[in-house]
Amino acid sequence: MAAGFGKRTRTPLAGKSVFITGAARGIGAALARKAAARGARVALVGLEPQELARVADELGPEHLWVEADVTDPEALAAAVQRTVDTFGGLDIVVANAGIAPLTTVMTSSAHALARTIEVNLIGTMLTAHATLPEIAKRKGHVQLISSAAAFTVLPGMSAYCASKAGVERFGDALRLEVAHRGVTVASAHPTWIDTDMVRDTEEALPTFKETRRSLPGPLGAFTSVDACAEALVENLETRGRRVFVPRSVGTVAALRQLVTGVVAEKLTMAIAAKRVPQLERDIAALDGREFGSNSVGDRTKGAA
Repeated sequence: MAAGFGKRTRTPLAGKSVFITGAARGIGAALARKAAARGARVALVGLEPQELARVADELGPEHLWVEADVTDPEALAAAVQRTVDTFGGLDIVVANAGIAPLTTVMTSSAHALARTIEVNLIGTMLTAHATLPEIAKRKGHVQLISSAAAFTVLPGMSAYCASKAGVERFGDALRLEVAHRGVTVASAHPTWIDTDMVRDTEEALPTFKETRRSLPGPLGAFTSVDACAEALVENLETRGRRVFVPRSVGTVAALRQLVTGVVAEKLTMAIAAKRVPQLERDIAALDGREFGSNSVGDRTKGAA
């Protein structure tokens, strides 16, 4: 499912060690299962110890879980060290932890806006920073979970779109910095994956759900968690620079200037003028709740 040209060299996951953040549920947990099924040893990292332990127990005793906040450099360093001590090294990192606020900029607290950037972008950067010394020793692979939101926009997703666009650009620059070390870097761009985060958002904000359903083609369609994890685990072996889920999102990425350009904006502005007031009424009905019920993004030190 990775974008690119020519036949890819495949590096089997069997015997490799994989460090996944946001691994307690959703895409992270599904990817951990896929990687383990291909023979990798997986370190599941996140802030939900009971869920992490449940997934690790399901995978088997050769895997481990570590409670750590992706915005805490010391906690990440400790998680990496425990992984290296247990597995003998580190081959692959997947920076997957992410959150999405249930707000527009006008309705949001400063905390929710800043926290979204802190977890999604800064947390991704800190995860890469903490793992790269070990990844470089094995000429490994870095997979950064961005989003189709890196090159598309919707009202109610300002902070999320900004964070995911930042992840894509960070990955592109990082790829240049580590290529001489034999390290590869991919950014992954799913659209709507059937996860707790997406379901929470649509349950809380009916107008957002209606808007999503009205989007054309892959931009409005759901993809299963299993299909997304399959595309991601393929990239861990093929080590391409992009993953699009579904694959047709790659066309949207290639045409991003049309998607976000002046003509497209004029077409969507009238829709936004109607939908945003409705959306903000939905938000007001949440009585100050800014994150989904399965998100821990509203903790002082939390990550999803």
